[in-house]
Amino acid sequence: MIAAAFAYFNYKYSQYKFINFKETILYTKSQLFVPEKDRYIVVIYSSHMGNIDKALVPLQRKNSVLAIDLYQQRRAAEGNVTFATAGTNTLLKIIHRFHIREVPSYFMIKKQNDHGRYKQDSKIYLLDTVQ
Repeated sequence: MIAAAFAYFNYKYSQYKFINFKETILYTKSQLFVPEKDRYIVVIYSSHMGNIDKALVPLQRKNSVLAIDLYQQRRAAEGNVTFATAGTNTLLKIIHRFHIREVPSYFMIKKQNDHGRYKQDSKIYLLDTVQ
């Protein structure tokens, strides 16, 4: 019975999740976030913890990055990085849906359809902020 519970737990947390940007409203510096790319690296971080810019450099070289700030500071986009935030309830839903346990964390999402739905396309990794 313990082995079955362990297997179910691992299966449940290894499933990939979805996010629908028509239902999940994120804010950029001056407007609502509307995804334009087919793939994003989503970074969940807190600007209260320190400077994230150096840690984002390797991720943004070939990818579009959607950096979601839990501290809710609004910043303008810089290069391939779109900074976003949301209301507390939305941030909690994102954290719960993707099982974010530590910040800063990141994962890849991939467009599923033209209705704003994206699928998690990688595991969740801890972002190394020590350079």
